[in-house]
Amino acid sequence: MSLIVVLATHNAHKVAEFQKILGAELPGLEVLPYDGPEPVEDGVTFADNALIKARTAARHTGHIALADDSGISVDVLGGSPGIFSARWSGTRDDETNRRLLLAQIADMSSEHRRAHFHCAIALVVPDGTADAGLEHVAHGDWPGAIATEEHGENGFGYDPVFVPEGFEVTAAQLSPGQKNEISHRARAFRALVPVLARLDGGTAVLSE
Repeated sequence: MSLIVVLATHNAHKVAEFQKILGAELPGLEVLPYDGPEPVEDGVTFADNALIKARTAARHTGHIALADDSGISVDVLGGSPGIFSARWSGTRDDETNRRLLLAQIADMSSEHRRAHFHCAIALVVPDGTADAGLEHVAHGDWPGAIATEEHGENGFGYDPVFVPEGFEVTAAQLSPGQKNEISHRARAFRALVPVLARLDGGTAVLSE
């Protein structure tokens, strides 16, 4: 495959995770940096925000653009934090966000701690290129539950408090390889692989 993917995120953890997933799913993929503008993410769904970022990247670079938007949803909180996951505590500090979430459901029993990670990856093909105007959004869900306290040193975001379905450890206690096999991002990207394969030969831009 000769497709080039540019990761436009300031989240180093996310960059490393995507590079591993992309490399495993599309061998030979070339990954380049992106330093374009960051749009206002004022969508009301993960897909909305992913498309906003992908469209901005496509217009700025003139290349095929991929954008990811993801977060965690807790059933008893009506699906929150959801699209507000990264700023749930009013900050973008992962530890502060986790502590607030744990405090909000501290009195909940295990059957009321169900949650899932969700990822939407949007692909936008810019004007003036083959397949111009093509837009596609792939989704990935990772079901599980919220732990009663933090465990693990791997991962980032809410990983230390998320126990994936079928496991007795948090996502932060999984190895990077294990996580990249079953995570919401891995599932969303695998759903997008057939579309990228058809666009082989273009250039892709992945924004945060």
